[in-house]
Amino acid sequence: MMKKALLLLTLIISIAGISQNRMTPELLWKLKRIGNIQVSPDGEQVLFSLKTYDLDKNGGSSDLYVVPVAGGTPKQITNRPGSEFDAQWRPDGEKIGFLATPETGSETSIFEVNPDGTDLKRLSYGAGQINGFKYFPDGKKIVFIKDVKLNKVKSQEIVSDLPQSNARVIDDLMYRHWGSWDDGKRSHIFFAVIQDGKMQGSGIDIMKGENYDAPLKPFGGMEQITISPDGNSIVYACKKMEGLNYAISTNSDLYVYNVLLGNTNNMTKKYTGYDLDPSYSADGRKIAWLSMEQDGFESDKNDIMVHDYETQLTTNLTQDFDITVSSYVWDDTGEKIYFKSVKEATYQLFEYDLKKKAVRQITEGVHNYTSIAFAGDQLIGGKQSMNHPTDIYAVNIKKGTETQLTDVNKEIYDDLEIGNIEKRWVTTTDGKKELVWVIFPPNFDKDKKYPALLYCQGGPQSAVSQFFSYRWNFQLMAANDYIIIAPNRRGLPGFGQKWNDAISGDWGGQPMDDYISAVDELKKEPYIDQNNIGAVGASYGGYSVYYLAGMHENRFKTFISHCGLYNLESWYGTTEELFFANKDIGGPYFNQIVPPSYAKYSPHKLAKNWNTSMLIFHGEQDFRVPLNQGMEAFQTLQVKGIDSRMILFPDENHWILSPQNGVFWHREFYSWLDKHLK
Repeated sequence: MMKKALLLLTLIISIAGISQNRMTPELLWKLKRIGNIQVSPDGEQVLFSLKTYDLDKNGGSSDLYVVPVAGGTPKQITNRPGSEFDAQWRPDGEKIGFLATPETGSETSIFEVNPDGTDLKRLSYGAGQINGFKYFPDGKKIVFIKDVKLNKVKSQEIVSDLPQSNARVIDDLMYRHWGSWDDGKRSHIFFAVIQDGKMQGSGIDIMKGENYDAPLKPFGGMEQITISPDGNSIVYACKKMEGLNYAISTNSDLYVYNVLLGNTNNMTKKYTGYDLDPSYSADGRKIAWLSMEQDGFESDKNDIMVHDYETQLTTNLTQDFDITVSSYVWDDTGEKIYFKSVKEATYQLFEYDLKKKAVRQITEGVHNYTSIAFAGDQLIGGKQSMNHPTDIYAVNIKKGTETQLTDVNKEIYDDLEIGNIEKRWVTTTDGKKELVWVIFPPNFDKDKKYPALLYCQGGPQSAVSQFFSYRWNFQLMAANDYIIIAPNRRGLPGFGQKWNDAISGDWGGQPMDDYISAVDELKKEPYIDQNNIGAVGASYGGYSVYYLAGMHENRFKTFISHCGLYNLESWYGTTEELFFANKDIGGPYFNQIVPPSYAKYSPHKLAKNWNTSMLIFHGEQDFRVPLNQGMEAFQTLQVKGIDSRMILFPDENHWILSPQNGVFWHREFYSWLDKHLK
């Protein structure tokens, strides 16, 4: 009896030890997150933020660190209540500026601190809530953004005798966007003088009276604003449209504000797609930006444009290269540009030589570079993979060799069991080659059979690259003993623009065949239990789950959809950025000639074939794929008597952002899979 008890105790301890050495939802939220990587003006130090989360408090905070480019131990330079963000070096390198909330007051302000963490001082007073900033090159002025109230959108603002009324008054489209309702405020750009260690006044609004946002909401930041080296010009991206016009167009432009004269000119008027992220060469003789050709196509090829002020010529540097650019940076001579681009489902660093008109790939490997900064003979960037969150690396420009500068999660990863990642090429139904990532559980045993998950990517034009997600985390899936099949189906960048564009107008066509090709090929492996395969995904990936549910011919045993599109007609009637629907679906369902997508590719048309269990997640504040999509799908499942559950998050939008909601999401996700696949 004693031997049996000891054996049982040993087994319990052994199992506990295994579980502690694998990723869990709680452990995922303990990982430190690096962000905002900035190189000092002398190229010798790297500034970055490090965010940590407290699950019990359901929140997180970030502090600032510096680490030498040559390598060394990172030094923490801030340790105050709350978070420091948008940190950057002052042009003279003697101070670091950042945004934070003062200990007394609630409006985010600009602070400065010495690079060693001493002499912390507040720079801005009385300017209101500042949402982003940049120094002028001479450090004597500052440009910043803040919201300006321009429109009355609530009943209390329109009438004074009904203080308890809370109606929204809507006269045009874009009354809500991604995850927020229009509050009548617009983000405007200001500049102000710095004198005696303080920003003077509340700033000059360079967009005064304009009913537009700059940067572009909801994702644009200070990368969309630049200042000329002589300090005489502020160049910014803006889509100067309202309502319906804004909803159907991606035609943003770059505007040049003359600081001395106070006037503004449009420098990209002849370009009709997105024009974003302007940046001057160090000598001010050239300006670069990222540009898309097509109006209405948010996932068009992204090229680097350069305007030469001496020759007055504008050149598309990457026009003849079948690549799309994510971000870029000048060197210190104005002769080379370094950029980040996706290639075969990995984000790598590249060089463009303006004299040779040539592109050279600098880095290689199974990873993603998440940022890029110039530091003399090196590039500095964040690097991650499916199995590891971001750390900072220095890359030798000539050789491409990498030096790791940080290892912020070493304590956790030293004891963590990691599954292997395999790169497979699968032949599709039309004879093309599709890259499929296969992620294996830790301690994988090829003689065992494992349940598998088909991962359906969102976007739809968003690469299944070596990203490290804190929700769709492949390492966490593998730690739960699932094999993940992650195809780079039609419609993803990194395999040429033709492959990327193929999904528009064909959502339920070849991309679905690509999913099936990947599953059918991988389930031939003896270690995959072909009777226990699930399909999971969010956004377009959630759409894919709904669509596959109606045509999978019993390949899948269960489904999980997060914020998926179920009924394309009702979705068109409630989503906000209509240029996306017009491009990818073909336009409104009420056109005289109805786009074929509504009849052929709306998942609700195939709901008559649904016969498989399904879990649905949806954020109630999701305005890109509104709540009714999840509700319609769930009602279909319930009426048909199919085992199903719907979990709604009242305060979340297209993503799950709070720690405790994130952990609950994961617990329900794996509870559902364990019930139906094991």
